[in-house]
Parts: sequence; structure tokens; C-alpha cells
Amino acid sequence: MVISIPKAMIRSSDGPRPIPVIGMGTAASKEAAGNHVTAGIVEAIKVGYRHFDTASLYKTEPYLGEAIKEALKLGLIKSRDELFITTKLWCNSAEGHLVLPAINQSLRNLGLEYVDLYLIHWPLTLKQEEVTIPIPKEAIFPINLREVWKAMEECQNLGLTKSIGVSNFSPNKIQQILSFAKIPPAINQVEMNPLWQQKKLNEFCKKNGILVTGYSPLGGFGKAWGHNRVMECDVLIDIANSKRKTVAQISLRWIYEQGVSYVVQSFNKERMKQNLDIFDWSLTEEELIKISQIPQQKNTYLRLLTTGPNDVTAEIDEELSFQ
Repeated sequence: MVISIPKAMIRSSDGPRPIPVIGMGTAASKEAAGNHVTAGIVEAIKVGYRHFDTASLYKTEPYLGEAIKEALKLGLIKSRDELFITTKLWCNSAEGHLVLPAINQSLRNLGLEYVDLYLIHWPLTLKQEEVTIPIPKEAIFPINLREVWKAMEECQNLGLTKSIGVSNFSPNKIQQILSFAKIPPAINQVEMNPLWQQKKLNEFCKKNGILVTGYSPLGGFGKAWGHNRVMECDVLIDIANSKRKTVAQISLRWIYEQGVSYVVQSFNKERMKQNLDIFDWSLTEEELIKISQIPQQKNTYLRLLTTGPNDVTAEIDEELSFQ
């Protein structure tokens, strides 16, 4: 049975446009790449997922493209327009003259004429032709937001993407964009889960008509870059036991009730279904209060991506650390 996923509305070139509130992430490990990713996405479409999130950095754009072709071939969807596809500008293309070539390369990788959403992945620029992780800290430089955002707006004006937005941006960085933008960001994708609740950031974005999309809603559990703090949180475990739900379902229901969208990732068919089984029940006021009182701790992804901090990454981490 295909589960129907609720939608939120975001700004787009076509006016207010729906986005499924749950998306499927594709930041796969090397071991899970290739046909496994393609097959997993096809299974996700069968279950009901219609929003898929990728990025130039992930190297999964071609596999998502193959999955879309397979879904059309199998009749799981009637047209590409039934899907919402997000991809991201990697930091080594975060310069005004490199943005258009970057989105065109992503479109070639995906085999698509347009994406639904194009995001600036991080608010920094890399002087690095070949992507290597960890990133040498000497290769990290400040981003020229005015220049890059102007190029992002051109991507939307040319019809290469329906909407544009940002990822890992603080209110300060977003306010800079808003001061000169002709097209405001539609979305800000950030880490968000019961142990990093992003209350102030979510409030800021709502005031400015920007939808928050939460990544790592389960803390990236089971991933090399993730942690187990969400899945092993006593408060969430107690609530899950009392409601006969999984900890993952409690966490996902909590984030859904914050009025945001979010991206999950599992290529396991049963967990795909479980992650969607959150819409016919809700958390009580008492449970929400308990979750709101969980001590907060962000996961510092930039430290995992780089060889060490520099002034640019230190500023980003500091701005993203307020609650």
C-alpha cells in the first residue's frame, strides 16, 4: 500500500508549491553505492516516498536518475513531475561563475531537465578542484554570498530549478541574503532532532517564510558521521515504550509536529514503512514538554569534513550553535 505523505508549501518560480514533508536522503556510503542505492530508491517510491534529496558531494545523483527512469518504466509514477528532487551546490563551485556549470552538471548526472530545489550546501567556498574528504583547512575561504546568490537566482529564472535555498545557514547568514535577494530562500536545511531542536532558528525561518528541512532526524544513527544519542535517549525510549512505537517514530513524529519537513535515510524496506507510519497518532502535551527539556547537543559536521578548524568554519560553527 502506498502511504500518502502530507505536504508543506514553499516559494517557487510557479508561486506557492507543495513539498512532501518527508524526504528520502541518498548520502550513501561507498559500500552502499551503485545498484543498491538505485534499488533502494525504487523501493521507496513503491512505499510512497516522493521527495528525494541528493547532492553533488554525495555522488548519488546518477543512481537517483536511474531510479527515476526505472520507476517510470515500471509505472510506479506516471511522470517525473510526481517527484520532488533536491540537489545541492558543493562548496568548490560556490563562486558566481561556477554555479550555472555546477547545476547543469547535476542535471546531466540526474538525467533531468530541472530539479525542484537547489541548495547552497554550506556557507563557504573551497579552492579545491578535486573533492577530497577531509578537506584541507587551507582550502577553505569565505563565501561571496551576494555573488553566489545572484547566480542561484539565475538558475531559477532559467528554469533549471523551481526553488532555491540554503543548507547549514544561520539566521545571520540568511539575513545577509535577505538584504539583497530578489528571490528569497525557500528552504534552510539543517541538523534537527530532539537532541538539537533548533527552536530559535525554526522561529526565525518561519517569520521569514522559509521552511526548515531537518537532516539527521535520528542523529545519523549507524553512519560513520552520525551518533547514537537520539536512539539511546532515555526520554525518547520511555515515550516509545508507553506508546508502543519505535524511538525513531517518536523522533520523527516530534519533528513533524514542529511544522518543518525532514529527510530520513534507510534502504531497509520495513524501516522505510515505519518511518512513514507517524501520521495517525500524535504526542501528548506532557510528552512534548518532556522532549523540550532534553539537554541539547549539536553534531559538529564541519569537524568531520575538514582537517581542522579555521576562521571560516569556526564562525559557521559558532553561528549554528545558538538555541
